[in-house]
Amino acid sequence: MHAVQSDSQSLEIVTQSPQPITPGDNFTLPLVANGAFPPYTWHRIEGQLPPGLKLHPHMGTISGVPTTPGEYHFKLLVTDSSVPHHQAQRDFTIVVVAGVSLDWKEAPKVQGAAILGSAVVINETGHPLDLTVVVVAVNAAGRATALGYQHFTLAGQTSSPEIPFSSSPGLGTYYVRADAAAHRPSGHRIYRASKQSENNLQVTQF
Repeated sequence: MHAVQSDSQSLEIVTQSPQPITPGDNFTLPLVANGAFPPYTWHRIEGQLPPGLKLHPHMGTISGVPTTPGEYHFKLLVTDSSVPHHQAQRDFTIVVVAGVSLDWKEAPKVQGAAILGSAVVINETGHPLDLTVVVVAVNAAGRATALGYQHFTLAGQTSSPEIPFSSSPGLGTYYVRADAAAHRPSGHRIYRASKQSENNLQVTQF
């Protein structure tokens, strides 16, 4: 069995953590080391890779299709082919973003007979997305009244303009729900996000 010695000056990992990635997209991260005596072998010694990704020890890549948003921290160790081995290690982070996120710009509220507010959508991908946003008020019986609708293209890594909504759904108690659906014009992947009001809203006048 080969002994392992540490010699970070002779062998170093030069690959950096990648930019955020999105679920459902093919992903490959080439792992690059310099120094000592190639070929190299890679090992994950701490942490977890995003579900759907796999380390290929002898190819020197991490690849696959990520499935679950989150922030994943792990440590890789690389060894060379000398006897005894040289080694180096580095911490990595891979962030898997949902693709789009949606939040209130102005939380839904009652003003007179109307329910109004505004929302904003963030495109977390690096690609332009064809985006549709629908906002509805839902009463106790489950009847939905449209408060707003927007359809536009949102550039990658940007926030949308403020998306206002307002309508008079009639007397009753309501919650407000906003739904965003987006897809790349050149692909079939659909990203979704939603937001629901924390408290019920009471409309007491026409």
